[in-house]
Amino acid sequence: MRFLNTPVTDLTYNDVFLVPSSSRITSRFDVDLSTSDPTGSTTPLVAANMTAVTGKRMVEAMARRGGLGVLPQDIPADVAARETAWVKSRSPQFESVRTMKPTETVHDALAKMRRHSHASVVVTGDDGRFLGLVLEIDCREVDRFTQLHVVMRPEVPVFTVEELNGLQLHGQESDGRNSHGASADGNDAAGAASGPAALRESMAHVSARMERARVHVAPVVDGERVVGVISRQGAVRSTIYVPNVDANGALKVGAAVGINGDVAGKTQQLIDAGVDVLVVDTAHGHQRKMFEALSTVRKVAPNHPIVVGNVVTADGVRDLVDAGADVIKVGVGPGAMCTTRMMTAVGRPQFSAVLECAAAAAELGAHVWADGGVKYPRDVALALAAGASQVMVGSWFAGTWEGPGELNQDANGRYYKESFGMASTRAVLNRTQGQEAFERARKAIFEEGISSSKMYLDPRRPGVEDLIDHITAGVRSSMTYAGATNTRQFADRAVVGVQNTSGYEEGRARGESWA
Repeated sequence: MRFLNTPVTDLTYNDVFLVPSSSRITSRFDVDLSTSDPTGSTTPLVAANMTAVTGKRMVEAMARRGGLGVLPQDIPADVAARETAWVKSRSPQFESVRTMKPTETVHDALAKMRRHSHASVVVTGDDGRFLGLVLEIDCREVDRFTQLHVVMRPEVPVFTVEELNGLQLHGQESDGRNSHGASADGNDAAGAASGPAALRESMAHVSARMERARVHVAPVVDGERVVGVISRQGAVRSTIYVPNVDANGALKVGAAVGINGDVAGKTQQLIDAGVDVLVVDTAHGHQRKMFEALSTVRKVAPNHPIVVGNVVTADGVRDLVDAGADVIKVGVGPGAMCTTRMMTAVGRPQFSAVLECAAAAAELGAHVWADGGVKYPRDVALALAAGASQVMVGSWFAGTWEGPGELNQDANGRYYKESFGMASTRAVLNRTQGQEAFERARKAIFEEGISSSKMYLDPRRPGVEDLIDHITAGVRSSMTYAGATNTRQFADRAVVGVQNTSGYEEGRARGESWA
């Protein structure tokens, strides 16, 4: 990356912009978003290890679309093991679904289907056999205690696991590439999707069957037992994204470990549970206890990718890489829930922090994740241009169907979930609940962060996969403007300019006239 004009101060994402360069790329689908770090991600996005952001359904959705979700350190090891086992049992090809019995009610169905972006439940018999599909629209204008067998749709397309796996394999083998391959005609024609032509054709057929049946989702069965659903949008996404899977083909899971307590024991439990990526996490990563914890984790997990943080300086990166870290998390204070900078004055504008830390990591063969401060796809693109291998997203993902928070409605009927910082009163009370009241009171003095913030679900993009589409669409376009076909080229070729507040505001869309 190089600057168009010389900065005289540290910069936030708002302070900079990308300049178009000569490009020979003819399609945004010619861009490969695979990361260069050892996590195996094919989409450079990480769901933050925050209690309000990442649970098992977030991890599942992220990995299916090539990213990574990191379970928070506050989750007890046995719970993390259960959630990891659940994610590992999910399919990379199709989505999870709630199954219900025909005598259950519309009221209960609505509560369950609103936890999934496909907004549906499947009615099954006692043996797990498919009986019918219930969509949210089927539950309108009926009594809430109507039983599901009254409103369910028994005549809908049903796909088998073997059929979907065969389509995926056929598409990958058709020209020896996975779905990162370029589009056949090299253009962005409406409705075209990346990946081999055979896979696109097969998934178009799957989508057409649902369209003819006037449903947006259909059940998937293994034998006669329902194991999930595939949506029309999911069929499209399967031709664009490559799942982030382990050597056995199971979805990858990340999990965080703190620097206090039984670090070795917690690490071993996570490894035994099948966790793929370990994140040693604390607000101030450039400190003695971090180095002790990192040394412990590296001894227990010599072959696992280890991410540590957070820091904002090249010195912090060098010291942590020398101590055994593979990836360094960069960011102090830019997050939406964080009050560190206002409380302590500690932190650094995020773009400059990522730029300096990424350069230091690259010299040592390591990598950085940009953690916090992204509000728009442009910010993710800028973090990658600055050299980050991945971008960690927190509160933006909290306000989705897959976020672990309870779904609420405000006075206007808008859906939202609550988000909170991991050093906030709410988080600290949860973390110290087993301690004596006196000790809890001492620790409460040093709380930082917001304890409750409403993160509204975007009606256009209520699911995390919708946001992944939104973000990667912007990033792909940014890369084509820079003439880069992969993230490493992007960091090399990007030209960045410095702007003032007026320059930033000039680039914002307007929902109404200026008058």
